[in-house]
Amino acid sequence: MTTLAVNPTDSASVLAAFGALGVLLVTFAESGLLVFGFFLPGDTLLFPAGVLCAGGDRPGPHLTLWQVMVCAAVGAIAGAQVGFLIGRHGGAAFLARTDNPRLEKGLARAEEMLARYGYGKAIVIGRFVPLVRSVLSPAAGALGVPVRVFTFWQVIGALAWSQSLVLAGYALGAAVPHVERYLLPVVALIVVGSFVPLLIEHRRSRRERRDRGTDEDPDRDRDQDSDPDQDLDPDREP
Repeated sequence: MTTLAVNPTDSASVLAAFGALGVLLVTFAESGLLVFGFFLPGDTLLFPAGVLCAGGDRPGPHLTLWQVMVCAAVGAIAGAQVGFLIGRHGGAAFLARTDNPRLEKGLARAEEMLARYGYGKAIVIGRFVPLVRSVLSPAAGALGVPVRVFTFWQVIGALAWSQSLVLAGYALGAAVPHVERYLLPVVALIVVGSFVPLLIEHRRSRRERRDRGTDEDPDRDRDQDSDPDQDLDPDREP
């Protein structure tokens, strides 16, 4: 009798044991369950799952592309929605008293994104940012983001994130023989690249604030130079 040992933090273990169902379960938990989400693979699960859909003589299970895509979409959407509801009904108290440094960092980042970029843009961009992805949905619920607004944008973000990674893995697996030998560096590049949209938006926001400040300063200077009170002040020395 053999015992099946599954490491939920290891994508290869999850895919070998559960296949597409493992994609659904892990993306569900990683997208909204604060206690477990930080420790589970997200990007590092979806991309290898796409590679395994490409077939060939590579080791590991052979997965079916449409099943992986459906499971990834359902897990990402349902997980984020459950996380939002958790945050909306009692999550604020939990987040306020947490002493987990990673959770505190992720919460602060999520709050900053919601305040800086607005609900829609923050929810979509946050889906691509590790650590933020797991806490953004509960934080949105705790901070009072309207349900319809959150649901609309989180579905868009979930589909864009999950389907793009699975399809990227499938395309690379079909085009590059023995791509599994280079899987770790490729996944690392994907994780690093997931911060690119956030950096681009951050730079764009800084440039807009700088431009607004430049436009406002000359007006203030002209107002000060032409202040009639200065000319009419009897106590001002000539």
